[in-house]
Amino acid sequence: MSLIGTEIKPFKVTGYRNGEFVEVTDADLKGKWSVLCFYPADFSFVCPTELEDLQDQYETLKSLGVEVYSISTDTHFTHKAWHDASPAIGKITYTMLSDAAHTLSRNFEVLIESQGIAERGTFVLDPDGVIQVYEIHADGIGRDASTLVNKIKAAQYVRNHPGEVCPAKWKEGEKTLKPSLDLVGKI
Repeated sequence: MSLIGTEIKPFKVTGYRNGEFVEVTDADLKGKWSVLCFYPADFSFVCPTELEDLQDQYETLKSLGVEVYSISTDTHFTHKAWHDASPAIGKITYTMLSDAAHTLSRNFEVLIESQGIAERGTFVLDPDGVIQVYEIHADGIGRDASTLVNKIKAAQYVRNHPGEVCPAKWKEGEKTLKPSLDLVGKI
């Protein structure tokens, strides 16, 4: 079953942000767009490149009204240690959530039970806490945050313009489509 169109389930976890441990719940994600970026483990190889790339796009995402959360099954203490030890992770200013109890990984169906880690999953939630976009990558394939920005812009456009859809490779400001009987077979 697809998770598209489903509302996030209740949760309460601890995270690390800007030198502090913080509590985050499902209610904190409501009222704004959110990106949840699951990754397998701290102190690993592909993960820091992805999270640094996400940080590089963080100001752009915030300008779109989007808050970012990275999530692994490591503890919030491990997140702090990684933040202190890694030059790439040390740049991060968004919240790094601990899913040590596997609640979020199970809720978003990305937990690899046999290993106790999450798959590389990216989820875009609208202000109602409803999943609008998600993708899962194999462990060895890193994500590109610039493509995430484009997906969020399209999701926001569609939400704000009922009856219109964004075609493939759509960029902000480009023409959209209005599905109708007149378009059938003409695209």
